[in-house]
Amino acid sequence: MERKIIFSPPDITEEEIEAVAEALRSGWITTGPRTKELEEEIAAYVGTEKAVCLNSATAAEECNLRALGIGEGDEVIVPAYTYTASASSAIHVGAKVVFADVQKDSLEMDYDSLDKLITTATKAIIPVDIAGIPCDYKRVYEIVEKKRDIFKTGGNNETGAKIQKALGRIAVVADGAHSFGASREGVMSGSLADFTSFSFHAVKNFTTAEGGAAVWKNIEGIDNDELYRFYQLLSLHGQSKDALAKDKLGGWEYDIIEPFYKCNMTDVCAAIGLVQMKRYASLMARRREIIEKYDAVMDELGVEHLTHYTDKYTSSGHLYITRIPGADDKRRREIIIKMEEQKVPCNVHYKPLPMMSAYKKLGFDIKDYPNAYAHYENAITLPLHTKLTDEDVEYICECFAKAIRG
Repeated sequence: MERKIIFSPPDITEEEIEAVAEALRSGWITTGPRTKELEEEIAAYVGTEKAVCLNSATAAEECNLRALGIGEGDEVIVPAYTYTASASSAIHVGAKVVFADVQKDSLEMDYDSLDKLITTATKAIIPVDIAGIPCDYKRVYEIVEKKRDIFKTGGNNETGAKIQKALGRIAVVADGAHSFGASREGVMSGSLADFTSFSFHAVKNFTTAEGGAAVWKNIEGIDNDELYRFYQLLSLHGQSKDALAKDKLGGWEYDIIEPFYKCNMTDVCAAIGLVQMKRYASLMARRREIIEKYDAVMDELGVEHLTHYTDKYTSSGHLYITRIPGADDKRRREIIIKMEEQKVPCNVHYKPLPMMSAYKKLGFDIKDYPNAYAHYENAITLPLHTKLTDEDVEYICECFAKAIRG
């Protein structure tokens, strides 16, 4: 029987569906008690005091940068090998993006290159946990500490100025869109960087359909309740009360503190997330089983792949990215077509941002990022999700072996 594989469907059960129905029946479908409950569960899970649920990881990263007061005249360093949200969030706040190349044998930033890119205008570094593998944050912190003497405190708002002064160095603002549930040396993603953004988009391991969350580590001298309130203002038009607070007796009146943005999560989405939290350990375990099956076959085929589990870190297992030794872009595309002919969709994570039109217009050229291009040129991402059966995984591996053997 011919199989038809789906690349990355959400893992939704009747329990999530019933939870959404209950939210709809409750009459409370915007930000409310379920969103607040999910925030508490996320914070407890990743080891932070607070979490703010928003409508996307992009909004979460942008709010993180705004909480730091980053804006016009500031520079933010981002790896060239990532999805656009890692960089566009910095552009949204008015900062200048500076791309760093990745390493020859890793999708992490080239840390030697990173060191040289830092200037007195650098206010944040955005490491990206591609595929759910947490970056070497110890190395990143060594670099920002080394550059502490050239850091110039800024901040285009009162909150940001306070945080920059309290940190006294460049902020580490992780793009953890892929790494919810990952850990490094026993520390959960979310507690590794100063600030972290998570994605709960439909294709992610943990989903709320659309959604994301911002979290941060405790910063000496910064009140977490005050910072949480600032995020609430950022995400709801600068309105002094959310719908939950306004619903209380005599709570109709509110103020607009600043003309901010609209990116709050709804209780309908949070209802999905609350069920996903209960299921997440088993979802992560199944992803690991599939990755281990893939690894065994790829090693036999001589196909390079990311290492998701080591003594130092545990990945969330979000993407299975391979590299075909000796293949160029043309050959890689031929392999993907052969896989599609066998009803196995593949993808490429990622086409480096300097190759994209929007970033070319900003003056970036992929020739300046040779390692990023080399990784891209022969990369193929195989389907990886918890709806795959063992038979599906076996079929994908068989098709892949045939395709790469020509």
